[in-house]
Amino acid sequence: MAGRSKKKADTVFLVCEETGDYNYTLQRKPGGEKLRLKKYSARLRKHTWHVEKKK
Repeated sequence: MAGRSKKKADTVFLVCEETGDYNYTLQRKPGGEKLRLKKYSARLRKHTWHVEKKK
């Protein structure tokens, strides 16, 4: 049991590709590919693509 480390969840941000705004935060385990989701942008008042970014 000693020496075994758990992967801790990191805080990642979803950034709008069009405006560059940090609109959403997520708790996500490290590894895997970056997220790219279609989410609502309040500034543009429409759904736009958001990409994962660590601050």
